[in-house]
Amino acid sequence: MKKFLILFVPGLITGILLIIGGGMVITKTSTNKFCVSCHIHTAADASWKRSVHYETQSGYRVACVECHLPPTGDAYLWEKGKTGLRDIWSYWTKDSASFNWEDRSRLEIARGYVYEGSCIKCHENLFPVKLTKKGEDAHLYYKQSKKTPDLHCINCHLNAGHYMEGYTHGSNKTFGSVSSAPKEIFKEPAKVNGFESFTEQIPHSPVSFRMVAIPGGKFLMGSPEEEPFRKADEGPVREVEISRFFMAEVEVTWDEYLAFYAQTAAEGRSTDTEGVRSKTTSDIDAISGATPPYGQPDQGWGMDQRPAISLSYHAAQTYCRWLSSVTGRSYRLPAEAEWEYACRAGTTTPYSFKGDPEKFQKTGFKAKLSKDDTAVINSYIIYKANSSGKTQTSEMVKSNPFGLKNMTGNVAEFCLDWYQPDAYSQYPEGVVKDPRGPETGEEHVIRGGSYRNFAGSLRSAARGYTRTEEWLKTDPQIPKSIWWYSDCFYVGFRVVCEFDETTGKL
Repeated sequence: MKKFLILFVPGLITGILLIIGGGMVITKTSTNKFCVSCHIHTAADASWKRSVHYETQSGYRVACVECHLPPTGDAYLWEKGKTGLRDIWSYWTKDSASFNWEDRSRLEIARGYVYEGSCIKCHENLFPVKLTKKGEDAHLYYKQSKKTPDLHCINCHLNAGHYMEGYTHGSNKTFGSVSSAPKEIFKEPAKVNGFESFTEQIPHSPVSFRMVAIPGGKFLMGSPEEEPFRKADEGPVREVEISRFFMAEVEVTWDEYLAFYAQTAAEGRSTDTEGVRSKTTSDIDAISGATPPYGQPDQGWGMDQRPAISLSYHAAQTYCRWLSSVTGRSYRLPAEAEWEYACRAGTTTPYSFKGDPEKFQKTGFKAKLSKDDTAVINSYIIYKANSSGKTQTSEMVKSNPFGLKNMTGNVAEFCLDWYQPDAYSQYPEGVVKDPRGPETGEEHVIRGGSYRNFAGSLRSAARGYTRTEEWLKTDPQIPKSIWWYSDCFYVGFRVVCEFDETTGKL
């Protein structure tokens, strides 16, 4: 018995001390003061102090760990340990001055650092008395779709923990308003006398944009099997002949799209459909503009000459119809073959400039140690390595040999064609003249990489396609918008103009 007590009592005391000490360590390392000792990010701290979680209506101040760790009992210690080890490693090996807070605060990144269970722990009642009807609809959608991947509270409340300048929650009624000084208003579209590049003028607006004359010719569409990062839907390689046409020098900018919005949005809001999906939407023949977006479609990056994003395929098509009506020309989205022809601009290499995709890719540990020069690709394309995690304006890059900018970067672009992985093999034998893709389909082709892609996805032959359901997954509106994507901020569009009797064909 004495021997037992000699062993038991010290063990008991040690256990009690470990429990008490462990609890004290957990408490000490869960304070805001401890968090900021490693997270030396002034912008994050300042935005937290301006958020609704810092000065709450009840007077309670939400701590860092209450959002960035799960509730106690939900694998709390495990997640705390993982987070601590990751943060210590980052603190020792990374320079806090290089941290891009704006990039890391994007929704797709933030979802990995905010625990939904922590949101629900504090906000148990999702239907408080003062909640608006639209808020009720949004929360009802959330309750009914809780098992939907990526459906998270911060999809609609991204600025709850950290204040974001210009962030809009809910229907954005002020979207598109212009308060700048008045500019010269164009009374008519540009005069075009033949097949030469011109600057289009949008009537009843101060907006103009450059259209480049693209000469007709033949090219090899697709990529050879030995091309790095090639995917199966990029072949077989086909010889294609393209008729001459005009293509916009850059993607449709916010200035251009907002000219359309300003002239048509009132019509769009007055329709019975209110711009949302319904059985009667396809019955509307008039060109009605988009209804106000939910939230801030530019993600707070700025508008003006940045490419318009968050727009649906329907919105892009409607814009082209409207532009045709106000200019008297035949504007539309490019066919996939036209897009690749213009992108290649007479080249047969992976890019319209010299370079090896494998050397440009810069992913993985080995690539990060590589000293390969990326100055060339950086001068032609806005992509993962130089975008700072957002869209940019066109003056940052050079033109391709046809005079077009950012064909494979900044934002991916809608094409007319329905997407099929074996589309090229369905074309008839021999030279294919002005192909327009499959006659039917479920999703449309998108071409070109974006600000979030690495070099391998920026090749001239790389293909993609719309993902309508996925891109509207977290849209809380019932029914969902036909004008705006809630989950896609890296796709825009570029217009082409047919060279016919309406554009000055001689």
